[in-house]
Amino acid sequence: MGRKVTLATCSLNQWALDFQGNLSRVLKSIEVAKSKGARYRLGPELEICGYGCADHFYESDTLLHSLQVLKELMQSPITTDIICDCHRCMDEAILLIRPKMLLANYGNNREFRWFSPWTQPRHVEDYFLPRMIQEATVPFGDCVLSTIDTCLGSEICAEMWNPRSPHIDMGLDGVEIFTNSSASYHELRKAEQRVMLVRSATNKSGGIYLFANQKGCDGDRLYYDGCAMIAINGEIVAQGAQFTMDDVEVLVATLDLEDIRSYRGERCHPHMVYEPKHYHRVKVDFMLSVGEDVSLPTNQPIRWRFHTPEEEISLGPACWLWDYLRRSGQAGFLLPLSGGVDSSSTACIVYSMCVLLCQAIRDDNHQVLEDVQRVVGDTSYRPEDPQELCGHLFTTCYMATENSSESTYSRARELASQIGSYHINLNIDMAVKGILGIFSMVMGKVPQFRVNGGCARENLALQNIQARVRMVLAYLFAQLSLWARGRPGGLLVLGSANVDESLTGYFTKYDCSSADINPIGGISKTDLKSFLQFCTDHFHLPALRRSAPPTAELEPLANGQVSQTDEADMGMTYSELSLIGRLRKISKCGPYSMFCKLIHTWGESCSPSQVAAKVKHFFRMYSVNRHKMTTVTPSYHAENYSPDDNRFDLRPFLYNTRWSWQFRCIDDQLLLPPLNGSLNVANLVDL
Repeated sequence: MGRKVTLATCSLNQWALDFQGNLSRVLKSIEVAKSKGARYRLGPELEICGYGCADHFYESDTLLHSLQVLKELMQSPITTDIICDCHRCMDEAILLIRPKMLLANYGNNREFRWFSPWTQPRHVEDYFLPRMIQEATVPFGDCVLSTIDTCLGSEICAEMWNPRSPHIDMGLDGVEIFTNSSASYHELRKAEQRVMLVRSATNKSGGIYLFANQKGCDGDRLYYDGCAMIAINGEIVAQGAQFTMDDVEVLVATLDLEDIRSYRGERCHPHMVYEPKHYHRVKVDFMLSVGEDVSLPTNQPIRWRFHTPEEEISLGPACWLWDYLRRSGQAGFLLPLSGGVDSSSTACIVYSMCVLLCQAIRDDNHQVLEDVQRVVGDTSYRPEDPQELCGHLFTTCYMATENSSESTYSRARELASQIGSYHINLNIDMAVKGILGIFSMVMGKVPQFRVNGGCARENLALQNIQARVRMVLAYLFAQLSLWARGRPGGLLVLGSANVDESLTGYFTKYDCSSADINPIGGISKTDLKSFLQFCTDHFHLPALRRSAPPTAELEPLANGQVSQTDEADMGMTYSELSLIGRLRKISKCGPYSMFCKLIHTWGESCSPSQVAAKVKHFFRMYSVNRHKMTTVTPSYHAENYSPDDNRFDLRPFLYNTRWSWQFRCIDDQLLLPPLNGSLNVANLVDL
């Protein structure tokens, strides 16, 4: 009797509602799994229709086409002699349907909007399948699959993150192999949590754990970052890529069931089973092991290699941009490149994309080569190096005014030269003066900058018109620059506002932060600065060594030098903003509770009254500018304190910006006598 099993899991770059493409990738993964000897194959969550269908889940067409794809899968000769975990089917038969019991309804997930959880633990019903699939009933509910040689149980995506994960009870009831079909999206520093959860699932009570995930951009702001893995008894034995240009990645491992049984023999005992009702076992006349397997080697534990945050920024948004570009039908990107941290970071991400594409082509990825040739409009094209490819796909544009400095001009030019982008230098003063001339002709007044005697309203309006002219010109050049160069197609405009600027609204509404997509909109300024340091050495870009304080360069220069900086305009540093953003979103702090936390965190550098002033200033800026988030450019989601108004951070956009009650609570706290030299923040105001 064989005791070794060969199992496969995968990461697939599925696309919402791309039923034909999704079917092809599912079949490819099954074909690869079988070629490597696997007799069980696990796929990601909602792999047939794609996870990101959103309100298309309401449409009957989505269900109909999903069933049609499922039928083709069942009838394909590729799916014979293997259990395929889409809905647990093999040899033209569905074995069981295990519904999701714990839905994800936090962060970017809104599963309760479209689905209902199965709320009856251990309960199983007979489900009448649609006649187009097969005229039969199938077990539907909280059950497990029992083969001749072992027992498998499923949990789905968010169920692994729950304090009462199904694998706990399944393991105590004798299930040896746990599977997880996920659609888990990327956030910086999240991969380690995911790996820890998979390891812990089998560390306490033994077993094999297979994790499958989507990868890529399936149609919105999220990037699903793969990381398929296989673990046994708390040890990872197979690791999939987190970021890759491969649409299909299959992970296969051969493991010994006796290793689970001996592990449990020491650690698990009958008295530990606290659930009296056993799981219903759906029995199938099939073996995951083969006959004589003594000579079959098993996978051994490996050490997981995690990417640094800087590597994650260079890889995740780059893969997301490529998926968006090749699926949008456009011919490349255009970026207003100012030479500052934000636009330089976006440029480096596009260059990283070109590096990944060239590496994939060198590795004989035919799909990538075909996509590159289609995007550039040349079926014979083969890129020589990343710089040469960048020249085909990427246009950068420095839009100078009389307020621009020589240093930003030269940084933008040098960076464009080093990454190989097609670079345009232009001056927009004529357009700005033309628009102001229209205003002056109609209203009879000429606005002035503050340094020339103008008021705050004049000063702000003169800054905004420069920024908005840049947006108009960016779209004009995106539509017609390839036409002027004799090439087909148009360009996608890239934005470069970071997450901290979005949080405070420190950008002009409908300026060049308004774009088609923004790869850094979910990344903090602090992380972007570290990312540029990484790019300097990793990509050999010496232009990035020339740094300067972040500035919008919208006010007149002082003796040829920049007189305006972002942090001075905002009234706080980017590191302070990053902490405030985390307290607002992750710690769920309003003004008062944020003040109570920060007087300790900032106690060595700020007095309580200074902390109060910073908190009040932030909430005034945030509430005055929140309306800007309703029109913000779709951004790559990378931070769990993102203020994205689309579905991640749902807030009003019309506030009482005085915050009178909340700020009075802070003022009352400042009047209380200190305890041991600090404010008595334990005496919370009785509301």
